[in-house]
Amino acid sequence: MKHKLTLLLGLFFLLSAFTADKPVITIFMIGDSTMADKSLTGGNPERGWGQMLPGYLSEEIRVDNHAVNGRSSKSFIDEGRWEKVISQVKKGDYVFIQFGHNDEKSDPKRYTAPGTTFDENLKRFVNETRAKGGIPVLFNSIVRRNFGTADGNKLIDTHGAYLDSPRNVAKELGVAFVDMNKVTHDLVEGMGSVESKKLFMWVPANQVAAIPKGREDNTHLNVYGGRVVAGLAMDAIAKEVPELAKYVRHYDFVVAQDGSGDFFTVQEAIDAVPDFRKNVRTTILVRKGVYKEKIVVPESKINISLIGQEGAVLSYDDYAQKKNCFGEEKGTSGSSSCYIYAPDFYAENITFENSSGPVGQAVACFISADRVYFKNCRFLGFQDTLYTYGKDCRQYYEGCYIEGTVDFIFGWSTAVFNRCHIHSKRGGYVTAPSTDRGQKYGYVFYDCRLTADEGVTEVYLSRPWRSYAQAVFIRCYLGKHIVPAGWNNWGKKEAEKTVFYAEYESTGEGANPKARAPFSHQLKSIKGYEIETILAGNDGWNPVKNGNELLDIKR
Repeated sequence: MKHKLTLLLGLFFLLSAFTADKPVITIFMIGDSTMADKSLTGGNPERGWGQMLPGYLSEEIRVDNHAVNGRSSKSFIDEGRWEKVISQVKKGDYVFIQFGHNDEKSDPKRYTAPGTTFDENLKRFVNETRAKGGIPVLFNSIVRRNFGTADGNKLIDTHGAYLDSPRNVAKELGVAFVDMNKVTHDLVEGMGSVESKKLFMWVPANQVAAIPKGREDNTHLNVYGGRVVAGLAMDAIAKEVPELAKYVRHYDFVVAQDGSGDFFTVQEAIDAVPDFRKNVRTTILVRKGVYKEKIVVPESKINISLIGQEGAVLSYDDYAQKKNCFGEEKGTSGSSSCYIYAPDFYAENITFENSSGPVGQAVACFISADRVYFKNCRFLGFQDTLYTYGKDCRQYYEGCYIEGTVDFIFGWSTAVFNRCHIHSKRGGYVTAPSTDRGQKYGYVFYDCRLTADEGVTEVYLSRPWRSYAQAVFIRCYLGKHIVPAGWNNWGKKEAEKTVFYAEYESTGEGANPKARAPFSHQLKSIKGYEIETILAGNDGWNPVKNGNELLDIKR
């Protein structure tokens, strides 16, 4: 009963680690095209700054963007769009309000006057939001890129009194106000007439399918402009609404399938990292989605931190017997979904998956890099899921989930698995280390839980891929699927004299020290097996102590 309770609690904590709480706060956005989500059809590069905002917020915040091209405060109300938004607002939600560009239009369906009808509409948004227990925030319009002449160095205002109405209403009603016009004015004027084109929809002809004739647009932002303006906006919002500051995140790059990032694929983001960027980390956020791509982190892309939101999966379906373009089998090493060669790589909340199924060797992640740290990641596959390939390389896994069937953790590297969940999907072998002769450590499992699918039996802790294999399990919970002998010699009787297989204070139905294979050891002490000692090497690497530096997100 005690072991069953331990297992249930462990499963609860595992699920908690990989399932974020549902968003407790929603930011509703209402406004015009400069804020709106844009179509991605035909490679359209236009983005509203509100479309890019999710890449600057933690997952406790959900952004629901209702801004629409061409709408004024009047037409947004008259078309029933405001009614749809306000009906969803709950206590504690935010409503970001930005109109002005189209309220200036002479079209009677859109026109409002600053000081009268425009102000009245803004007040309605504010008052009705508050009546629902929501928190309104007013914004004025972003600047138009209008230098007057090609060589001008001062922006010319085009919005007039429409910039003042949100400020005045905010002051009158005691509402937070974000001066987006000043934020973008300083940005655009600071960049200058020529450089600032990079922010806007200046697209040459015959380059983008969505805009075959090209476009010179000084109002609407492109991908780069949308990301930059959203980042500045989020910083300004945090100052005016301090309650939101704790949710702000800044990443160097964002990958998102919905167009809210710099790139659509993870490989594009990795390729964009400067080669050998020393003494600083490049942070990449991977937003929710299954990214089916074969990923390579080359040796020159050092110091990368890859951070996933809930549901960020890197997946591919190669396997050892699959043929390459020359008709040759890819082999085990060629089957991996992800390859990591660059040192000082850090990954958090990422799922690495080989989706090819039970077809023999099919690697989810291949690591040939030193000082690699995985936190709360998942490694999904069957045979040969996780390949710790690099000799003289150190790897640290914290709170990770690793599943497979045969030899699903294997290779040469020194690797520590701390508080991880190791799950067998069929009978087989959890590990197959190929530790080199003279190497001080192989695999060390600290406070891990070993479980299996229902009905799975005949699982061994390890078998030696090479004769000097090392694997040590310290204070691990071992399910009943682990055979009494615990360890297997892979038919290599001579390897029993050279391997080092050991346990310390194993628990669970699979813990059976008296029945263990005679060539294994039950440690009386774990002196020398401290995590910082195992991973120290010649440079004193200590991921447990310095883990926060690896994240390096500007908050």
